[in-house]
Amino acid sequence: MAAASWYHRDISRVVAEELLAKAGRDGCFLVRDSESVSGAYALCLLFQRHVHTYRILPDDEGLLSVQTVQGIQAKCFRTLPDLIGAYQQPNNGLVTPLLYPVHRARQAAEEDSDGEDGRGGGHVASTVLAGAASTGTWLGAPTATRTHISQQLHQRLQEQVRSSPASDFMGFMAEYLNHHLQLDLEALRHGHPQLRHLSTALVTACRALHSEIDFTLVGLETLARVFDPPVSPRSPVREQVSLTGSPQHSATFGDPDLELLLNKISAVNHLLSSLEKKVLKSLQETVSRHNLVLPSVAAAPPPAAKPLAKQSFEVKMGKSQRAALTVDVEAGTVAISKRGGGSPEETIPQDRILQLIKYQSVQSKVRLVYNRELQKSLSRDFVFTSARKREAFCQLLQLMRIQHSNLDEPDLISVYVGTWNMGSTPPPRSLASWLTSRGLGHTQDETTSCIPHDIYVVGTQENSLGDREWVEFLCASLKTLLAIDYRVVALQCLWSIKMVVLVKPEHERRISHVHTSSVKTGIANTLGNKGAVGVSFLFNGTSFGFVNCHLASGSEKTHRRNQNYSDILRSLVLGDKQLGGFDLTLRFTHLFWFGDLNYRLEMDVQDILAHITKKEFEALLAVDQLNLEREKNKVFLRFSEGDISFPPTYRYERGSRDSYVWQKFKPTGVRISVPSWCDRVLWKSHPETHVVCNSYGCTDDIVTSDHSPVFATFEVGVTSQFVPKKAPVSDSGAEPLACIEWESIEVIVKTTSRSKCYIEFHSYCLEEVQRSGENTSQSCDIPGFLKLGWSAKHLPVLNPILPDLEYLGDQHLLLSVKGVESCESYGECCIAMRSMIGSMAQQFETFLFHRGEETGSIRGWMKVRVPKDRRSTRERLYEWISFEEEDAEPAADSPTCPKPPLRYRAGLSAGTSLGCGAVLSLLIPAVLGRSRPHSLPEPAAGYTNPAYFIFEGIP
Repeated sequence: MAAASWYHRDISRVVAEELLAKAGRDGCFLVRDSESVSGAYALCLLFQRHVHTYRILPDDEGLLSVQTVQGIQAKCFRTLPDLIGAYQQPNNGLVTPLLYPVHRARQAAEEDSDGEDGRGGGHVASTVLAGAASTGTWLGAPTATRTHISQQLHQRLQEQVRSSPASDFMGFMAEYLNHHLQLDLEALRHGHPQLRHLSTALVTACRALHSEIDFTLVGLETLARVFDPPVSPRSPVREQVSLTGSPQHSATFGDPDLELLLNKISAVNHLLSSLEKKVLKSLQETVSRHNLVLPSVAAAPPPAAKPLAKQSFEVKMGKSQRAALTVDVEAGTVAISKRGGGSPEETIPQDRILQLIKYQSVQSKVRLVYNRELQKSLSRDFVFTSARKREAFCQLLQLMRIQHSNLDEPDLISVYVGTWNMGSTPPPRSLASWLTSRGLGHTQDETTSCIPHDIYVVGTQENSLGDREWVEFLCASLKTLLAIDYRVVALQCLWSIKMVVLVKPEHERRISHVHTSSVKTGIANTLGNKGAVGVSFLFNGTSFGFVNCHLASGSEKTHRRNQNYSDILRSLVLGDKQLGGFDLTLRFTHLFWFGDLNYRLEMDVQDILAHITKKEFEALLAVDQLNLEREKNKVFLRFSEGDISFPPTYRYERGSRDSYVWQKFKPTGVRISVPSWCDRVLWKSHPETHVVCNSYGCTDDIVTSDHSPVFATFEVGVTSQFVPKKAPVSDSGAEPLACIEWESIEVIVKTTSRSKCYIEFHSYCLEEVQRSGENTSQSCDIPGFLKLGWSAKHLPVLNPILPDLEYLGDQHLLLSVKGVESCESYGECCIAMRSMIGSMAQQFETFLFHRGEETGSIRGWMKVRVPKDRRSTRERLYEWISFEEEDAEPAADSPTCPKPPLRYRAGLSAGTSLGCGAVLSLLIPAVLGRSRPHSLPEPAAGYTNPAYFIFEGIP
């Protein structure tokens, strides 16, 4: 199977079509894995500039057949090559015979070391390729069979080391396969199974391991002897038995060097496994021998949770009047005191506060709207000493509102996300600055930094601690800081990549449907030195996904990092299984992606250092590889990232944060690792949901690694299980139903196919998946793009399981455009129902995604009709804080009717940035708002996707 060059494994539909388009001849074909059916294949065939896709499905006996051939009885084949061979003949029901296979490109071996391990690059690729060239001249290979075996094994080696780190080990193995395997084969043929030449190659390859093990072994033996009890003089001989090469441990190969190495490894294994028990036993004997009493950890009472102290803020009222605002979260009041005054001028209970409006033009200004008397509202403007103080004030009022609300379930939670490459060294005793978001960048104010978050998600890379040890350390650190015993929701590890999810005890019952997954992207995608771990769960009715990754290192490895991202996106198995066919970024209400992404700065190191010294981060962010790749729509489509206002987090000198160490001295020469923002936190949320990034920065006092820990905190709106306020009608009466009606849908997809399509509709508010009819109109005026249309007659009317406005306003629809023949997705999207509710049809427009790529666009008209008696709703706790542009100053203390706050427009979650350039302004001029972080440079103006020209009628 692997030898068939026309089999391209799990490439995407888009990539397959691009390969066929490059080939350009009728009858070009390739086979890839099916995206819709596990274990099936997709046969892609080019004819008259269009790609035709046929499904190849196995039956119960494992026989393969092409399922979409019309008018011809299906032929069954035992193997895929047999099937392809048969369809290379004419008159088999395909649009054209399979004439020209499109071969799978052979990739050169790639170095995927982290740079921190001291390995050089490039050696393996030259070794393997040189070996491949010599496979046909194998010391005058005596038979064709041996040459065939050698070539097969060498091909397997090449596939395994496609992205191998630069190490001599694979070079030795290539040398053995090329020049010495035939000698072992000859000896085996004559009845000598010792494989002497393999033994010699292994001894040579493992020579460096001897010194490493000797060094480790001496230290372990020394430590073990410290805790040895007094014994007879003959006892020490027991520790040396494993090194003397006893007959029962002789190596299979019969080589004394290998035997000694195996015995050393056995000794290290024995010492490591027994050392902890030995030390514990020795200490226990010492305690009892000297009648010592060890202090009990349990004897110390846990720190009591302290109520939040009153917090005061200096503000200006009106033009220049100084005052103080005092927030008492426990009492639920805000007091206004004039400067120099003793008692408060006015005290406002939390239930009288109607709205808090943040000004966007003056980042330190806020308007407080409240009731003083019945039917009379007042508004006051306050200017704080800094934007950070304003945010702290708003957070405290939000917390006060939550604590004093009568809600059984929360509308709003806080989420902490941290990422740190620990550099394979133990952490310091205290992680306080990291876990409380203090340091550099957009950090928490001291008045709110110790407010505990509802969820802590901590991702690490190169974490040398044991899994249990790390979890216990985190829990103990949070308990020391916050006096809360956080509960472990999930721990997922892949080698030294770890993610821990912790929640407050009161939220433990709200967590359900926990899933974990991991993906290896290291050497040949088989080793976990690079890769990702993922965790997903439901918090009441809101789905969360978290991905912690460690991508390929090296300034020149941008393409490899992009491929890592794509592999992770495709392979992580998280969330609802029914949504497995959807792009990972669409399966969750909120998805957070973080880790050591390893993207670097493309600038001379001296220029980088000069900009860092002057804190000119904008110039550096303009050459940040991650920002550049996002601008090209290569990775993290429609993700958001907070503004970066902290220095690059890599590569510092360990033990200090005063200087960067950008030179790495290796046996192959000096390697430059420029200071870069390798460690990042990004997120993507469903449209019209609430998520605000309250902090994004790094610590400046944790110095054990060459990376600084990074933190980000979020205010996230959540939904709960909805309970209708009105009881359902009796069986005799008809329950009024809400309905979702479609007037039309237009789709443009990037494809060279002419396949008919249908649309699948998924939502938690639907009892089952719904499906449209085939598209009623179709055209391909622009090469490479297919325009499809559906009329109302061919679109289903959807009936949600509950008709209440309050419930429907929180729901989303996931749409998937699929080919009728292949049943594979051409793209997926998410539509928020909140903006669609009403008696008049509303227009929606958004993008289609598939496997991390933008594959097209979709727009249409729809409405969500709600029965009149089910239209009551309530304001969410996060909705009373809004944004408004600066306007004329109102008269002090005058009654006002505040104008509607600036809400987030349909299609975007709060705080979302799109970063897709001028395409947005053309495709979605009114529906999608645009809010780019300063960390993402503005792209050049211009249209970049011909599909959108069709939408707007541009020739």
